Amino acid sequence: MFHREGQKIILLTFFLVVVAAVLADFYILTDWIRITVQMLSILILVSILQFFRNPKRISNKNFNEIHAPVDGKVVVIERVMETEYFKEERLQISIFMSPVNVHVTRYPASGVIKYSKYHPGKYLVAWHPKSSEENERTTVVIRTPKFGDILYRQIAGAMARRIVNYAEEGESVQQGEESGFIKFGSRVDVFLPLDALVAVKLNQKVKGAITCLASLNTYDGE
Repeated sequence: MFHREGQKIILLTFFLVVVAAVLADFYILTDWIRITVQMLSILILVSILQFFRNPKRISNKNFNEIHAPVDGKVVVIERVMETEYFKEERLQISIFMSPVNVHVTRYPASGVIKYSKYHPGKYLVAWHPKSSEENERTTVVIRTPKFGDILYRQIAGAMARRIVNYAEEGESVQQGEESGFIKFGSRVDVFLPLDALVAVKLNQKVKGAITCLASLNTYDGE
């Protein structure tokens, strides 16, 4: 299953690969060169297909947990000053996505969208300290039943040139549902209350809609 954001580029790549394979068959007389060109064309198509793959994820929805919004590796766990929405200290958990990761973004919690904004910007490498503030990005805030307002931010990287964000202010969303897509390697920052209990470690690999990033400080038995 492939993501809708990749439909055009998949069809275009498929067409170009077929054309390249046919032309190579007709005009390249040397066997090893012809086969090499055809194999490289197929590899390009396979790479595009794997990038836009959209595996089905069944999220165990839980108001007491914040789930990873994307696949990738945890690269930041720290207290920071969040200056765009909260304007106060928050617990930041950042997930870096390489080009081989699934790039679908999913809602980390159920609730109501209180804020959704796109910011044009630079294309620094995703792990650069300033990328969260200076790169092209989208910021989304969800008002949740248990954690209050939580914020997640899609950040474009050096390769990413388009961020897709489906979140619209005022709509109700469910944990694990698709909330967007980032094309070609990037990262997502999640900002949580300071008393949230972190459930992941640095360099841990996580799966969107599956891995619990943090839970409530105390459970109420629900």
